[in-house]
Amino acid sequence: MSEILTKETVEADTVISSIQQIKTVSVIGAGTMGNGIVHVFAQNGYDVHMIDIAQTALDKALANVSKNMDRQVTKGSLTEDQKSAALAKIATYTDLAEGLKGADLVIEAATENIDLKMRIFQDIDRLAPAHAILATNTSSISITRIASHTTRPAQVVGMHFMNPVPVMKLVEIIAGYATDKSVTKVIYDLTEHIGKVPCVVNDYPGFIANRILMPMINEAISSLQEGVAGVEEIDTIMKLGMAHPMGPLQLADFIGLDTCLSIMNVLHMGFGNQKYAPATLLANMVQAGYLGAKSGEGFYKYTPGSKELVISDRFADKKWRP
Repeated sequence: MSEILTKETVEADTVISSIQQIKTVSVIGAGTMGNGIVHVFAQNGYDVHMIDIAQTALDKALANVSKNMDRQVTKGSLTEDQKSAALAKIATYTDLAEGLKGADLVIEAATENIDLKMRIFQDIDRLAPAHAILATNTSSISITRIASHTTRPAQVVGMHFMNPVPVMKLVEIIAGYATDKSVTKVIYDLTEHIGKVPCVVNDYPGFIANRILMPMINEAISSLQEGVAGVEEIDTIMKLGMAHPMGPLQLADFIGLDTCLSIMNVLHMGFGNQKYAPATLLANMVQAGYLGAKSGEGFYKYTPGSKELVISDRFADKKWRP
């Protein structure tokens, strides 16, 4: 590790210093977040390289981008010509080296797994152009730690988009300990340029979004685990009492219970405080494969093509109704 940290970094005058220099964006990961990021940049006129190890994932992502753009066309926020032009901006790659060629900005949007992200950033550092800014869409993992696995920590920054990316305005920008202020400024300006609202935060576990959100979700799961209230009651109280658009248990299903558990583990490890320990029920559900919407069942059951909110049989206890 010390050897990596002491290597010479790229000279400051060769690094991207303005958004005018960003023409090509490489996005690693074709999942929900990755294809959403691809969508937004392509729609804003950037050449986008979407990279994934599986061509099937890339094909599915392209179909999803096209479908989401169709919704925009139906609503009148995008024309058919604009949709066609945006889709033409997207190229797909299963080879990382090929996908990173010519990139001015690289955005990693892989699974929220520390070891995986470290390996990816070592590869990005080795293969991406020297001038490129390296961003991660991590929602909780230390930017400083990720950057320490590269030879250019000053060029590494967090760019945490919200799901669904084409709809949600917020981008949480995280400056690592070594991130150059000029890099943070470029990403801030770029975020505004693509129609999003940037908020800059410092590099602490969970940043702001998940440092506040995830303990709330975890507490809701603990309350269910302890029998304080049922799924419907917990979500209704938070929706009607706190004006949340979605209850915390439904939101956990939407995020993915495995992702929620990963973030809680990051918070617990990062702060060393028992209050961030993940609920036993959360850990058990993930272990059993009940991950929420993506697995078909979590706190609710999900049927393809249906928007009806149905509580999982495991939690559908009528005792909560007099």
